[in-house]
Amino acid sequence: MMDALLAAALAYLLGSLPFAVLVSRAMGLADPRSYGSGNPGATNVLRSGSKAAAALTLLLDGGKGWLAVWLAQRAAQAGWLEAAAVPLVALAVVLGHMWPLFLRFRGGKGVATAAGVLLAANPWLGLASVLTWLIVAVFFRYSSLAALAAAVFAPFYALLGQKLVWRLQPSLVLALGAISLLVIWRHQHNIRKLLRGEESRIGSKAKAAGGARKPPR
Repeated sequence: MMDALLAAALAYLLGSLPFAVLVSRAMGLADPRSYGSGNPGATNVLRSGSKAAAALTLLLDGGKGWLAVWLAQRAAQAGWLEAAAVPLVALAVVLGHMWPLFLRFRGGKGVATAAGVLLAANPWLGLASVLTWLIVAVFFRYSSLAALAAAVFAPFYALLGQKLVWRLQPSLVLALGAISLLVIWRHQHNIRKLLRGEESRIGSKAKAAGGARKPPR
């Protein structure tokens, strides 16, 4: 149990790395918390006008989710961790992104990190979820709607493919369901904006976040 909790704590710290802020700072861009939605994530970084920064943020945010679960899986296979630690790690790395220690617990919505977790859990499951995001994003041009669709369908994909395409731990399937619920919950503001027809489309120009709001120091 202590090993599992330690692994989860390390995954949380990995998830807490604010790559949107770090990449923007390294590339001389404005803090992503100061414009657009104020969300430290790849979609909001795209509003800075830098596709390279957005792509790098997406890769790193997804990569930390994948790396945490992949390492936990390898450790479990080697007998260094109990298999039950893998779902805890999967949940912890997403929680780290959503409520990061390094940003005073004001993080992103966890979409890219959750996608990385799904890809590590099973590449086909991750690919199905990513394709769902892409299809909705291409047709409707709303990142939030695409994220919500992927979050809704991912647990169903996991259940439908269980024992037919992949064999996931039941506890990992439950963890993936919990992650999907968290992603949906983190999009509650976007859901209200979508219903009002006020949600920004992918590629829209950056505006100051919330008017005069400034990022926390």
